Amino acid sequence: MVHQRVRLGILTIAHEARRVEFGYLRNQLGLTAGNLSQHLTVLETAGLVEVEKGYAGRRGRTWITLTAAGNTALAEEIGRLKQLIARVDAAETGESA
Repeated sequence: MVHQRVRLGILTIAHEARRVEFGYLRNQLGLTAGNLSQHLTVLETAGLVEVEKGYAGRRGRTWITLTAAGNTALAEEIGRLKQLIARVDAAETGESA
């Protein structure tokens, strides 16, 4: 679930920011609101993010935070990516990983 590029991006930005606003995520990832909403629904259903709706002044806002399970999933995915990168690097240099 996390390996999908957009979802990995959502989790990474949420990890860095601790709490990120929907519009910021949409702009950073270059997505439409509908596309981002679909990905957030998948991540929220899986328990990887929490979605909080509220107001900033008179404007409705949506904030996303990473859950403990989301942090774990992100760390595991980063670990797998590092292993893949090490294998590619080893193949390029003729070494075994």
